[in-house]
Amino acid sequence: MEKQVIQSVGFRNLYEDGRAVGFQLKIRLPYYRGVFLSQIKPGSLAVDGEVFSPDQVLWKVGGETYTAAEMRADWKTHWHPLEPAVLVVKKEGGLAQGYHDIQYGFCCTHSYMPPFLESAADPDKPEMVYMPEMGHMTPHRFWPSSEHCQYLNVWTDHCDPAAKKPVLFWIHGGGYSAGSSIEQVCYDGFNLAKKDGLVVVSVNHRLNAFGYLDMSDFGEKYWNSVNVGMADLVEALRWVKENIACFGGDPENVTIFGQSGGSGKVTVLGQIPEAEDLFQKMIVMSGVILAGDFDSDCSPKELVLEILKNLNIPESDAEKLEKVPVPQYIWAVNKACAALERQGKRVNWSPQPNSYYTCDPLVGDFSASALQKPTIVGTVLAEFGPVYDLGERDALTTQEREAHVKKLCGEEGGEKILAAYRKAFPGKNEVYAVDVDTMFLPGTLEYVKKKAREASAPVYNYLFTKVFDIDGGRAAWHCSDIPYFFHNGEIIPVCQQENGDMLDAVMSGAFVNFARTGDPNCDGLPQWDKCEEGKLITMVFDDVCEAKVNLHDELLPLLQQYKPKFEFHPHAVEDEDGESGNAWVF
Repeated sequence: MEKQVIQSVGFRNLYEDGRAVGFQLKIRLPYYRGVFLSQIKPGSLAVDGEVFSPDQVLWKVGGETYTAAEMRADWKTHWHPLEPAVLVVKKEGGLAQGYHDIQYGFCCTHSYMPPFLESAADPDKPEMVYMPEMGHMTPHRFWPSSEHCQYLNVWTDHCDPAAKKPVLFWIHGGGYSAGSSIEQVCYDGFNLAKKDGLVVVSVNHRLNAFGYLDMSDFGEKYWNSVNVGMADLVEALRWVKENIACFGGDPENVTIFGQSGGSGKVTVLGQIPEAEDLFQKMIVMSGVILAGDFDSDCSPKELVLEILKNLNIPESDAEKLEKVPVPQYIWAVNKACAALERQGKRVNWSPQPNSYYTCDPLVGDFSASALQKPTIVGTVLAEFGPVYDLGERDALTTQEREAHVKKLCGEEGGEKILAAYRKAFPGKNEVYAVDVDTMFLPGTLEYVKKKAREASAPVYNYLFTKVFDIDGGRAAWHCSDIPYFFHNGEIIPVCQQENGDMLDAVMSGAFVNFARTGDPNCDGLPQWDKCEEGKLITMVFDDVCEAKVNLHDELLPLLQQYKPKFEFHPHAVEDEDGESGNAWVF
């Protein structure tokens, strides 16, 4: 864990009036979605066997200093993984110069973690440090960190080449920056393979500056450097086409599916000519963003020049980047991103159109191939909606619920949003009206409408709206639909609630049937029709599943007009070493 969390930069003594009065070290959060300070349970710090209690260790996050008690009470301050936290310890005389043995642990007790798990989490027990990653809806693991990442996983119940089983090809989330095929426990394809008779493949690929650094200004050999992460996925699909029959799979019946950044990659693959014959169907989960929302504010050349400067490499020798040791390269990229963001130039990693990748279909035209592929596109109700400390939501009076909405959206906006929400979701608690996603939903609806209008193949839309009986009531959040679609509700604790088995059966059943036939209708679901021009049909997955027509027409515009905006983009926070930034290179 020390290699993942404790940083080599920033470990030093602290001085007052020329004498050492303590020391500091930096730690990173190895959970790429970040946490609020109230979710952190600090442990004791041991240096060369000397133990400092959690109360003796101060945390500096975002330029502010917190005691352990203050952190537990702060549910507003967010610790982003791109920003190292500084731990400060008072110790007269500081530490002697040289190497020191440091041991430190902390638990991230997510706000939606079952109470019995939260109370059991003890950061001073080494076996418990990883406990929080097993406690929330989508348990996460620490992911491998290596540029040698072109590996895939295959699940199958038998390897008869004559079986010709449908193939599901999974692409993990994490934007174009982070994540891995094993990151979430629910990515396990065993149940889909064993219970449903499919072959499941999950894949790793180059990310961030390894997969999407645009060096096309530095020579013809780099013409497609900005898309090599996508080229990895194309190559993995090519491997599947050539080899999956050996695992009982049908190379002519491959469905690519992904969530968040993974689903963005699904839409990109639909626009890459080299990939058009490598898969037949698409599933896009919480990953369509309106064009431009995540564009970088700096030019590709600016970023590369800043990286070269950090490495003392002249522009004319840019190809020397190819031989820079990986740790040094990561350091240079992170420092470059921080410098640019301090100039107000946000850095984001993403594929870019060229002769390899034609265009974002929301900017240009869908490829002819994409228009011929049956597609499912959907989101969840709250996605990245903030968590409000409202106690038991169902215990609130109607007046209290209305007051919450109006507090955040204003009197006029609150009234309009409440009316539209009640019409769209009759009987559903009104406090969730302000949690309804406005990040992915607009792009998703535009994508569905455009494809339904132009495509020859069917397009299906869904919305996952379940409210979980945790944290006083928590509306479906980003990633919360994944366990059900993977038929993995049985291995995720909070999926085992009322109607959990039903949702697991119908949601995985819909994906399985779609992978087999291109039609998601299955036992237990009402009729799920394709979307048509002027008639967007949404399958609402909840305790009671229901197909609704033009569900978002009234509510979404009001939310976009009146709802407080949730800032998703991380911004660089300059530390004293100038090495923070939005690089997402780990």
